[in-house]
Amino acid sequence: MVLQSSFNPRLASIKDVKAKQITIIGGCGRMGNLFREQLLSVGHKVNVLEQEDWDDADKLLNNADVVLISVPIKYTVDIIGRAAKYLSPKTALCDITSIKTQPTEAMLKHHTGPVMGLHPMFGPSVKSFCSQKIVVCPGRNHESFQWLLDFLQNQGAELITYSPEEHDRMMVYIQATQHFCRLSLGIFLAQSNIDLEQSLSISSPSFCQEIEILQRLFCQNPNLCVDIMLATDERCQAINSLANTYSRLAKLVEQKDREGLIREFEKTQNFFKQ
Repeated sequence: MVLQSSFNPRLASIKDVKAKQITIIGGCGRMGNLFREQLLSVGHKVNVLEQEDWDDADKLLNNADVVLISVPIKYTVDIIGRAAKYLSPKTALCDITSIKTQPTEAMLKHHTGPVMGLHPMFGPSVKSFCSQKIVVCPGRNHESFQWLLDFLQNQGAELITYSPEEHDRMMVYIQATQHFCRLSLGIFLAQSNIDLEQSLSISSPSFCQEIEILQRLFCQNPNLCVDIMLATDERCQAINSLANTYSRLAKLVEQKDREGLIREFEKTQNFFKQ
């Protein structure tokens, strides 16, 4: 599947970069499509490979300057192995999955050329990369991706470099447990059948903000939320530990243990003191 535009120097954000030939595996998905549109807008040539296009994989992958993998977490490693068979050693291989250790290891194992992992810290509903954070996990020959990193920065993105392992440790708490918290709260509110419109009419700004976050979460494909929580054993263990914390605190509430709850609060205050 070929989706491309002619090069327009007036639109190019980095004028000295020659138009690249890019293939996005999963480019019709929401995040893949965002990258496709942004890359097309500055004149790069973008092909898309979807599930029905693997008969054309040799043509779509072998001649690409960059192959960008944008598929659900549970398929990423398998797709890396499948795609690598068609890649030239000069092709730069990159994924934009929200876990980094396993995909990066798979790319380094199956592909001899340049490798890098990216994690966009935003959803596909944004209109551009401006003011958005993107985590960069170098793998091999990272200089081959410099034009892409320059493009992202030129579009206003904030690039943050982490090792894949450091990234995944942080995402346990930044993503996985947060998704569980919000999934739990959303289910609780739905079960309680509260009148959302009425609640918002008398709520604090923080409650309004929380409801907006929940509404965005529950507008997404449920597979994305669930896969983020279940992506690694470490995430599952952290969520289980969080659930145990909920249970312990709920027990104090059930017992109306005011002093116990105050002690928990005070013990935690020091952690958040700046």
